[in-house]
Amino acid sequence: MVALVSILACSRFAAPTPQPAATLNALYTSAALTLEAMSTQAATTSIVQPSPTGILTIPTASPIVFNTFTAVPPLQPITKCDAASFVSDVTYPDGSIVTRGSPFTKTWRIKNTGTCTWSTSYAIVFVSGEKLGAPDAVSLPGSVGPGQSIDISVNMSAPNAEGRYRGNWKLRNASGTLFGVGASGDSNFYVDVSVSGFVVTGYDFAANFCDASWRTDAKELPCPGSEGDNRGFVLMLDAPKMEDGNTRGPGLITYPEKSNTGFIKGKYPAINIKSGDRFQALIGCAYKANDCNLIFRLEYQIGNGNIGSLGQWQEVYEGRYYSVDIDLSSLSGQKVKFILTVFSNGSSHEDFALWVNPRITSHSAQAPTATPTSTLPPTATATGTPSPTNTATATPTSTP
Repeated sequence: MVALVSILACSRFAAPTPQPAATLNALYTSAALTLEAMSTQAATTSIVQPSPTGILTIPTASPIVFNTFTAVPPLQPITKCDAASFVSDVTYPDGSIVTRGSPFTKTWRIKNTGTCTWSTSYAIVFVSGEKLGAPDAVSLPGSVGPGQSIDISVNMSAPNAEGRYRGNWKLRNASGTLFGVGASGDSNFYVDVSVSGFVVTGYDFAANFCDASWRTDAKELPCPGSEGDNRGFVLMLDAPKMEDGNTRGPGLITYPEKSNTGFIKGKYPAINIKSGDRFQALIGCAYKANDCNLIFRLEYQIGNGNIGSLGQWQEVYEGRYYSVDIDLSSLSGQKVKFILTVFSNGSSHEDFALWVNPRITSHSAQAPTATPTSTLPPTATATGTPSPTNTATATPTSTP
């Protein structure tokens, strides 16, 4: 028996001598650091335990599990209450030629790209460059919701010196804060015109107003008419006051028939139209015509054909006037009868409509020459259709 025990003790199957505790602690620490280095995410590990036999047993580590993160969506653009983008130049694109000293109306199309609705308390304002006779600010003509566009017009006048002119504009909100167009919201929109040549008047509608036949719904009207005539009337005034209280030249005052559906129209004799001809006028209500609410319309007829429209504008008394500037080149080579029409937009009470400096103009590189006027001898008698100049002030009345 003693011999058997001795044999077994020397056998290769005998248990190894247990390792000292310090060695085991170092081994545990090394194993733990190795596992920690293998995982950058939270991984499940097992704690190393000594076996009852004294043999170090390191259990197989569980698979390293990496957490899966949800992809971060792309950043959304920052939205603003007041933001805008430029859409187009409706009139007078960059570099357009305007004749020196002539009035013109610049119109921009602007889109509301913000989250707030623009009201009529918003405006466009001049910020730098050439003002071109424009006001400091012009209120928006209506409300504009997010995503909608609006056409904004400003009356301007060309300088008397030739050259290239640019004026910069921005929007202003109801609180008085300025904002521009573009991604940054601080870019200007602008007018850019080249001024050259001269304006030549080819036909003056005010000076020749009695060459036209004036009528209302079913009645021919006398020319000149009489102020206060409920049938409607037309008069020429040397210096009528416009809504802002200022005068800007001679013009016609046209009053429609006194009714809720009243109108007045004057058809002029045929005029030869050439390429480059324009119809120009300033339109608005007479000064202090507080209840004025009407519609202007410019129509035309070639021969005995159908009557067409060249433009229509609604006007109420709000202290402003408007510039009409229409290119007639599409009618070039035709003999055209022009028709000036005014409709009551509701009651005709105080519908004193002004056409100031209505005329056919063209562009000329040469200054116009003064047309000599012939003075009749004292004994001569002028015959034919009279075209008097009425110098009386057209003061709106409140006749019921």
